[in-house]
Amino acid sequence: MTNRQNRNAGAARAKFIDPFKYLALLAVLLSGIIITPVQAQEEQVPPGMTTIVNINTADAPTLAAGLNGIGTSRAEDIVRYREEFGAFTTLDQLTEVKGVGKSTLEKNRARITLE
Repeated sequence: MTNRQNRNAGAARAKFIDPFKYLALLAVLLSGIIITPVQAQEEQVPPGMTTIVNINTADAPTLAAGLNGIGTSRAEDIVRYREEFGAFTTLDQLTEVKGVGKSTLEKNRARITLE
């Protein structure tokens, strides 16, 4: 086989393989669209089913599990704040913890107790 024949054979093979590359890429892209998980929606707790969390006595895992928008790290910050400054005297005082804003407080106001 001559060099020219080799080049022609390679070109024919490349034309045959390229559509499969595009199909594989398309399959990967579509699988990402199909398999992409739906973002978790905030849990809506029906009235009467609300878990009440005492922010003055709860440990970090309890805070993280019981409050929306509060993860483990932020729950640990709440416990540290409480240990440093003492018990919370108002719910609004919770916003003094770095990373806990008014919106997080409002989402959880019905879930929080001080006693």
